[in-house]
Formats: sequence, C-alpha cells, structure tokens
Amino acid sequence: MADRFFPNTMPDFMPEASAIGEAAPQARDSLTRLLYLPYKSLCQILKKSALDLKDTVVRETSIRTGKRVQDCTLYTGALGTAFLLFKAYQVTNNKADLALSSEIIKACDYASRGSSKLTFLCGRSGVCALGAVVAKAVGDERLLDHYLAEFRKIELSDDLPYELLYGRAGFLWSCLFLNKHIGKGTISSSTMRGIVTEVIQAGRRLGKARCPLMYEWHGKQYWGAAHGLAGIMHILMDMELKPDEQEDVKATLRYMIKGRFPSGNYPSSEGSETDRLVHWCHGAPGVALTLAKAAQVFGDKEFLQAAIDAGEVVWKRGLLKRVGICHGISGNSYVFLTLHRLTGNALYLYRAKAFGSFLEDRALRLINEGVMHGGDRPFSLFEGVGGMAYLFLDMQDPTQARFPAYEL
Repeated sequence: MADRFFPNTMPDFMPEASAIGEAAPQARDSLTRLLYLPYKSLCQILKKSALDLKDTVVRETSIRTGKRVQDCTLYTGALGTAFLLFKAYQVTNNKADLALSSEIIKACDYASRGSSKLTFLCGRSGVCALGAVVAKAVGDERLLDHYLAEFRKIELSDDLPYELLYGRAGFLWSCLFLNKHIGKGTISSSTMRGIVTEVIQAGRRLGKARCPLMYEWHGKQYWGAAHGLAGIMHILMDMELKPDEQEDVKATLRYMIKGRFPSGNYPSSEGSETDRLVHWCHGAPGVALTLAKAAQVFGDKEFLQAAIDAGEVVWKRGLLKRVGICHGISGNSYVFLTLHRLTGNALYLYRAKAFGSFLEDRALRLINEGVMHGGDRPFSLFEGVGGMAYLFLDMQDPTQARFPAYEL
C-alpha cells in the first residue's frame, strides 16, 4: 500500500508566525525552506511556476497540434487547457490567455459536435458551458448566444448513467456552472428539476433499507467522486431538493461514514475490502469534499467531523506518487483548502501549503527520474501538470479556491 504514496515527514502543523523565525535560513533542504516561508511569499513562487507550467501546457497541447483537436474533454484534452488559461486570466488579467482560451474552445466546439458524451468533464455540455462563460468574459454577445443555444440543444439519452464523469450528474454540473457565471436562471430550474427527479428515482430503485440511494456504473456500485455516490450526492446538494430527498442524501452519506475502513479511508465500491486508493476519484479525498459540502448545506456536526477525519487520511497517505487532479497530490491538496474555507482553522491552510511546497520542490524532478507518475496525458488538467498549475493559481486566494469541475 505504501508504494502508492510518499511517507509524509513534514511537520503536522507549523504556525504562520514561526515562518519568520531564525530557523528558516538554517533549514537543511529546499522543501523545509519552502515550509518556513509565509504563505503569501510561497504563493509568489507558486504563481511563477504556475505560469511557466501554463506556457508549457499550451505549447504541448495546443501550439504543437494546431487547431486539430482529437480530445476535446476538460479531463484530459484541449478543453482542460482552455480552462487553465481562463484560470490564469482570472488571476493575472492577461487578456492574451483569455483570447487563446476562447480560440481553443472554438476548436473544441467544432470537434465535439454530434458527440454522445455530454458532461462538463468529458463532453459537449462542458464545451458549451465553458464557451459561454469565456465568451461573456471576452464581451462577445454573439458567441455567448451561440454557446447557450448549443447547450440547450443537448438531449440526454435514456441510457445515460448517473455519475459525474460521464452521466447525468456531470451534465447537471454544467447547468450549475452556467447559472453561477452567466446568471441565475440561465438554465431553468424546471430543466434541472426533471433530471434531479430521474437521479433520485434511479437511486431509490437500487437503494437498500440501510442506504436509500445507490447507483451502478459498469457493473459496480461505486462510492467515489468520479463514478459513484460521493459525486452524485455532491451535485444533488447544490439542487433544490424536497425534504424527503434531503433525508435520503443525508442517510446515504451516513451509510458511507459507517462503512469506512478502520484506517478512516473509504471503499472504492460497495463491498470492496481493499483499502488502497486515496484519490479524488476513489477514496477519502473526494468523499471529504462531499462531506464538507454536507456540513455546509445541512449544518450537521457529524458531517463536519467526518470530513475532518477524512482529511487526516489525506494528510497521512495523500502524498501520492502521481501529480494530477483526479488521482494525485494536486487534487488531494484541495481537501485542505476546502477544510480551511469551511473551518477557518490555520492547520488546513498550512497543510495545503505543505502539499503545494512538496509539488513545487520535487514533482518535476521526480517525474523526470521516473519515481513519480506524470500522467498518461502528462500535460492534461486532470492527469498531468496542468492540474498542478491550476492548483498553484488557485492557492493565490485560498478563500476562492475550488476543486475544478466539482466545487462551485
């Protein structure tokens, strides 16, 4: 199990005030020196690294391929580069990044027409939703209207699954993204309500007395954020739910909490006894983000404590030998940013700083040495260094940091 992650030998907590003491110049290694830096000072270093990485990602995924887009997903493809460029624009106000983001989305728009994939992370709705938001930022009303019209043409097939990556929950996230960034009611509540009803009814059909909602994808009843309960519950909590639906969501989350491994980690699927994965897609990190959302929505201390407990798993076992957002250190870092936003506890900001420092200090070297996995698509947003760049940009203002395509 330990071969999946690096032992975390960093101090459990270092108060920010200690970062300006005399110990910093005496630190023996570069990682420790980063840990001693005040948060704002570290963020200046991370910002430079992020912008350098962004340029590398653009060069490798856009300039070399021209306008030929084979993978137009946000998860591993060109749309992820556009999303990263838009984040860079939000941080630096560099309009060249905004313009290039818009151009890449246009290529994705062309490439994704007629696609049967419909989610924000992996499909047509992501192209149209991000396209509309970037068009608004550019100030192009005609293009904004085009993307909104294209979005409204999307029809969900009867056999579409319910999970986040490829299913109905992933389409609903696109609706939420549009309503947040374009304006409330851009996608009508009645449109979303119809899909929510389908998701709830499907979950109840497969659910059991002890767990009222359950879903299946490719023959397994997954628990994680990408394909299972954590992701679906996360999206449902952003919807207007009826009282009985809210109770079903709460009971489902309590069922998951009771089903934790003794380590505090979560199974990847119903009945699994393999305690190995500490990823956003499977395991404690994705569940932690969902439980934090539940604590915020329902004001329930049980969910808050469970989110904190899951965060401890991420601290102990979350320095994965992978760099990405989906299953890597970059994604796991968001657990601490979310817990800090939720609790205001400086412990979690330090831990986000620690994971960010580890990435800054060692990730590229360890990838080059073959010790750390750079991702099957090494420059992508969710598998590669694009995700690390996105995290570093998000860390500039931790109060606004959100796990991409998951937290609103």
